[in-house]
Amino acid sequence: MDKTLQIAFRLRNTYRVNSILYALRSLPVLKKLLPEDLYYVQAFKVFANLVSALWAVVSIFLGKGLYYGLIAVYVGMACSRSAAGDAFAHVFLFLTLIGGFTNTSLFDPSRDKYYAIILMRMDANRYVLYRYAYDLFRILAGSVPFAFYFGLRDGLPAWGCVLLPLGVMGYKLAVAAWSLFDYERKGLAYNENRLGKIFWLAVVLLLAAGYLPPVFGFVIPAEAVCGLMGAFALAGALSVRKVFSFRRYREIVQQLTARSMQQMDSAAAAGQKQQASLIDNLSATSRKKGLAYLNDLFVKRHRKILWKASLRQTAVFAIAACLGAGALLAIPGAREAARPVIEALLPRALPYLVFIMYAVNRGSGFTKALFFNCDRSLLTYPCFKAPRPLLRLFAIRLRGIIAVNLLPAGVLAAGLAVIAALAGCRLGILGYLVFILALLALSVFFSVHYLVLYYLMQPYNAGTEMKSPAYAMVCSLTYFAAFFCMRLEVPLYWFGGLCILFCAAYCGIACLLVYRFAPGRFRIRT
Repeated sequence: MDKTLQIAFRLRNTYRVNSILYALRSLPVLKKLLPEDLYYVQAFKVFANLVSALWAVVSIFLGKGLYYGLIAVYVGMACSRSAAGDAFAHVFLFLTLIGGFTNTSLFDPSRDKYYAIILMRMDANRYVLYRYAYDLFRILAGSVPFAFYFGLRDGLPAWGCVLLPLGVMGYKLAVAAWSLFDYERKGLAYNENRLGKIFWLAVVLLLAAGYLPPVFGFVIPAEAVCGLMGAFALAGALSVRKVFSFRRYREIVQQLTARSMQQMDSAAAAGQKQQASLIDNLSATSRKKGLAYLNDLFVKRHRKILWKASLRQTAVFAIAACLGAGALLAIPGAREAARPVIEALLPRALPYLVFIMYAVNRGSGFTKALFFNCDRSLLTYPCFKAPRPLLRLFAIRLRGIIAVNLLPAGVLAAGLAVIAALAGCRLGILGYLVFILALLALSVFFSVHYLVLYYLMQPYNAGTEMKSPAYAMVCSLTYFAAFFCMRLEVPLYWFGGLCILFCAAYCGIACLLVYRFAPGRFRIRT
């Protein structure tokens, strides 16, 4: 095996192994049972290597399985007016267009590139290209079985199933080659983790073009999509020479990892940069007193990630509801045509809206900003960690984040209820009430959930690095639980009632846990 490729694999494996051992050592139950010199015990290193190897294989297929499976679930749930194969191919095409410039691998400023190329002075061209070739292989190996399974199931021809993963690879190669030409012209490296406003606007438009038309029966035929994927594959073949003959990857990596170098050289500088990126109104003031003054000042200085984001979501939901209601009122026969579609979707609507509430909730960003720009300093003072002020501030913050998240949730619930009522759906007053209250309860649940996790598992150290595998695990489980809910088909009354009861019980128990354990657990990690 080539020495560069061997070192690259060993470097990535060592990073994963150390992460696994650190995670084991950080779990609350195992922390007291495992030895302090865990990294030097051969048996644990062998175990971590086996887990790392298993995960390297599983991850090839797991991500692609979720990707193709989510498209198939959406097509089955919302695209009854379109042929399954056409709708699947249509959505797949637009997601491929998005992934071409948001998930390039070649322009990802990852930590292993920093270690290998900047710190270890490895050959940048060989390292980057070996890793890129490996990532392309993972895409092909992980995609082929699911492309055939879901494609053939939905009626795509076998040759089309072959072209789907090849088209994805080809499109990524073509975008990479274009980015390299652009770098030679401008001298600025494209960073997939720092997209500009134009790129984000393109993402939103492509998502809308991919997901909305199939709901109403407007799709690009599957044969045309497969032809486009074949054209992408051909464009990728023509781009291979540019990507693999380019010899200035060290310059690109140096640009992309410049921020990482500064973060690793100075944790304090990293914290200051995080602080500067989140605060958008340093001149804000408040007339409140005590802890309420502290929280009010924080909220006003972080309008961009809290109220501005919430108002933007509210505006989107309000505009969509107005357009939907206007179409029902203005288009002759729209109500009669929409009624059976909406009534068929209603049993699935609430489970699907669980994931939407998870996605739009600001709880995770709120807690992150809390630590970076407030608690990182306050937790160094013993008076702040005393039970009374700590719990008082928790209650103030909880009310604030619930208010931020309830606004878009309330508008979404009201808008969907109005559209269903205009279409003549026979839910009854109780049905509409359960639907609206369930959405509001879900919004409150996610607000409480993230703030409670933050107070019970505070995951950051003084350098603003996440150091709690348990926190990351719970957040991942939250995502998978919200995703799993989309597969449920439960009557509206049952699911809505259970949502309300569960959210009320969870919020009560979670707040009690905070009042019982947070004074001893809310601290800066080492």
